[in-house]
Amino acid sequence: MYFIKEETTHTYEEKKSKFIAYLIPFSEFDSLMKRLREEHPKARHFVYAYRHLNEFNQVVENSSDDGEPRGTSGRPSLNVLAGNELINTAVIIIRYFGGIKLGTGGLVRAYSDAVNLVISDSLLIKYEDKEKVSLVVDYSRLSKIEYILNALDVEIVNKEFVNDVTLLLALTKEQKSSLEEQLPIDLKLK
Repeated sequence: MYFIKEETTHTYEEKKSKFIAYLIPFSEFDSLMKRLREEHPKARHFVYAYRHLNEFNQVVENSSDDGEPRGTSGRPSLNVLAGNELINTAVIIIRYFGGIKLGTGGLVRAYSDAVNLVISDSLLIKYEDKEKVSLVVDYSRLSKIEYILNALDVEIVNKEFVNDVTLLLALTKEQKSSLEEQLPIDLKLK
C-alpha cells in the first residue's frame, strides 16, 4: 500500500470538458473541498473518492458522482485509487463542461484517466504499519539513544523534557525488534 504527503494536481481535457484532478492526503480532504468550491464557483461537478485506514486498520472507502450519471465518475475514480493501492489519500476532480456530452463510457474513461494522470505525477510513499511506543531516557544517555534511533530510521514523534526525557516513537515491528536488541538492558519500550 502507498500514500502521498503533498498535494498534486493535473488538468486533463476531453472533448472541450476540463477535468482538474487534485490528489491529496486524506487529512486535507474537507479543507481542500471547501477551498475548491470557493475558487471554482462556475464548475459543474466536484467528484471525489477517498480511501483511508480507520483506528482498527480497516480500509474505509467513499466516493461521490456529484450530479454526474450514477457510477460514471466517483466509483471509477475510487477504483483507480484502489488499483494503485493508495490509502489515506483522496482525489477531487473538478469538471468544467465543454458543451459536448461524453456518454457514460466517455465519462468513466475521462475521470479514470484524470485520476491516473494525477497519480503518475505524484510521489507515492510505501505505507508501513507503525506502532507508537514511549521510551524514558535520562539526559546523560539521550544523544546515544538518538544516535541509535537515527541509525534505525525510527521516527521520533515527540520529546518531553521533565526529570527524564520521554520519547514518543513511531516504528515498524522490524524497527522495534532491532531497537530492543540495541537498547541498554535497563531501558524498555512501553
